[in-house]
Amino acid sequence: MQFIKSGINIDFVGKMKLAFSVSGAMILISILSIIFHGGLRYGVDFAGGTVIQVKFFSPVSTEDVKSAIAGLGDLGLGANASVQRFGEKNENEYLIHTDKAETTDEKFSEELETKLKNAVKADVEIRRIEIVGPQVGKDLREKALFAIFYSLLLIAIYISGRFESQWIKSGIMAGVLIFCVYTVSNFGFSIPILILTALMITLVLFWFLQLKYAMGAIVALIHDVTITIGLFSLFDKEVSLPIIAAILTIIGYSLNDTIIVYDRIRENLKKYQKLSLKEMINRSVNETLSRTILTSGTTLITVVALLILGGGIIHDFAFAMTAGIVVGTYSSVYVASPILILWQERDRRK
Repeated sequence: MQFIKSGINIDFVGKMKLAFSVSGAMILISILSIIFHGGLRYGVDFAGGTVIQVKFFSPVSTEDVKSAIAGLGDLGLGANASVQRFGEKNENEYLIHTDKAETTDEKFSEELETKLKNAVKADVEIRRIEIVGPQVGKDLREKALFAIFYSLLLIAIYISGRFESQWIKSGIMAGVLIFCVYTVSNFGFSIPILILTALMITLVLFWFLQLKYAMGAIVALIHDVTITIGLFSLFDKEVSLPIIAAILTIIGYSLNDTIIVYDRIRENLKKYQKLSLKEMINRSVNETLSRTILTSGTTLITVVALLILGGGIIHDFAFAMTAGIVVGTYSSVYVASPILILWQERDRRK
């Protein structure tokens, strides 16, 4: 199916500086938002504690629920618990969060239901109760960071091997980095700082080892993950295990799009040897534009449908996927490919 007419010639490379400015601004806003909010808002999966989902069968306000919860100190809730509307307003569902991992049973649910009903003067149903201990939450948070980091390094091996035939060099580099990060993490260092440092070292090694395709792909993936997480910080959304699953999915999706463009660039480098690299990249992106739009468009329709119709449980996951697909498609064209041009300019300066 040909969505874009053959022979189209949009000047993507000519907008490279503007695209870098937009990407830099989005990354800066994401980082500043995370700093301003004092870090990400972790869900019960990572922060530990108890989350209770309740449904009222009559309209009630968030303030009414907060007032009712404030008087439930004997159940481990009280004034420290937070209340958040869940789903659509007319559904009258709320999430109650507390940082205490309370032991709950059927008696606890019945008592909570009765006291909420008497306090709010409306029938109520306890939909679910989730409990995660603080140590379990910390372990899950660290494992999620390691999962993202390891996936990026393994992707670097694949890109280096496929496009530059540097399987051994990139494999040894990734293996040493993984070993060092895992070893140092056992001495109690901050895992986020440790992984950020390792990623910076990885990019420096790519630069000196001349792994330009791997560097372009990894920079694009870091760009996608940073902006997606930044959007969660901007909109004050919780980061939970399903969101980590969404981020890993975004990494795979964005990489697939980048590989398609890289494959066409590699083919055209052999086919049109008289063209400059900028003309070559422009031609390659235009030739793959139809496939990119069709793939991204059909996937986006699905996740937007989930975002609108999927309900509160899957809303944040669908939000992450929607943002990731848009940013991932953008980065394949405006971040991953222009890295090759910057590389050529570096070689010219040398």
